[in-house]
Amino acid sequence: MTKANEKRNAKRRTLGVLSAAAAGAFVAGIPGLSLAQPRRRLRIGFQKAGALIILKGQGTLDKRLAAQGVDVTWSEFPAGPQMLEGLNVGSIDFGVVGETPPIFAQAAGANLVYVANHPAAPRSEAIIVQKNSPIRSVADLKGKKVALNRGSNVHYLLVKALEKAGLKYADIQPAYLAPADARAAFEQGSVDAWVIWDPYFAAAQQQLGARILVDGTGLVSNHIFYLASRPYAEKNADVLHVVIDELAKTDAWGKRHLQDEIAILSKNTGLDPAISKIAVERQSFGVEAITDDILHQQQQIADVFSDLKLIPKRININDAKLQVKL
Repeated sequence: MTKANEKRNAKRRTLGVLSAAAAGAFVAGIPGLSLAQPRRRLRIGFQKAGALIILKGQGTLDKRLAAQGVDVTWSEFPAGPQMLEGLNVGSIDFGVVGETPPIFAQAAGANLVYVANHPAAPRSEAIIVQKNSPIRSVADLKGKKVALNRGSNVHYLLVKALEKAGLKYADIQPAYLAPADARAAFEQGSVDAWVIWDPYFAAAQQQLGARILVDGTGLVSNHIFYLASRPYAEKNADVLHVVIDELAKTDAWGKRHLQDEIAILSKNTGLDPAISKIAVERQSFGVEAITDDILHQQQQIADVFSDLKLIPKRININDAKLQVKL
């Protein structure tokens, strides 16, 4: 090749690079148009039970959303109130809790929305005592120290159980403790009873021989709710649609393959399979849309806590209704 040809080829390469750069700059300068769309993210809060932790273990949601340009991160929480505090301060976008946490969170000003729920599972929570405890009925709790996670689903169970037994909330000494601390207090005998949910409930039965004083049957529904921060839900309805779709698939799979679900739950929580088995057999299956009846039930619970002055103000549950269609 002659020197003249080499110079011409070099000039063409330089012009090609400059043209590509100019085109990129032109595209970048057009509002709403870019060479590569920025990736979105979804930050999920989960607990030691239910369809969400199974979905995490299977990995199907991460793969499906990754293909759509959404990165998923997972954060474990010991209970619903702590999870919704995370949602309120912006550390997660989506999570799963029981009936009461969203009420306490909404009363505290959290900008959340109800996304979906599971059917009632009243047997998944209970008031328990040590196997050799002299306490034989809820009425025997008068004057006694009762451990619970404040604002969790079992808070409402305790209120309703006391009411049925003819006791007022003021008749007991509530000890507000997170599950791990409550378990320690229960084992040491520094509390007389513990109001708790699965799988902590199942673990106390299996490992400590704890005795059920009363579970939620006939007292509470104990729905499980999926919630999201309102700003995230309004901007990312398509992402939440995928989440609920995958949750529904995972939940239907789990109902058909209980032993596999138990194995995944044990692997992802470190729980003994015998404990996971008890918890899975007491949970409900089916991911359902939020209905007006469900919101009405939540309003009734909110009004009870407001009347007891356990939340700072009366709230309207409909203010947390999801307005966008998934």
